[in-house]
Amino acid sequence: MKEIINTTDAPAPVGPYNQATKFGDLLFVSGQIALDPATGNLLTNDIETETHQVMKNLKAVLAQAEMNFENVLKASVFVSDMNLYSRINAVYAEYFDEDTAPARELVEVANLPKFVNIEISVIASK
Repeated sequence: MKEIINTTDAPAPVGPYNQATKFGDLLFVSGQIALDPATGNLLTNDIETETHQVMKNLKAVLAQAEMNFENVLKASVFVSDMNLYSRINAVYAEYFDEDTAPARELVEVANLPKFVNIEISVIASK
């Protein structure tokens, strides 16, 4: 049976979706952007700050499901500008061990919610 996962430690959904759904041992985390859950402000001063906030939001949702980044099987990264790839990758690498990092794609898209520069979703398993 599907279980809904939400936490106040990550931004509240702004539409008809939840932060994550769990089915069996699998967790499907909705795309996170750089919204600070405490203030509701977007943190988009630079791509490093923005990426760190996205990862913090993902971490909070994973924690609510009693998981962490080690449980992540797949990450989907959407960016507004492929020229930011190396800077995003440097921050992303702080959260995953290269030897056990999940599968991932990183794609450039025309626009993202609230016109942010990055959005990341993950699939994890306990």
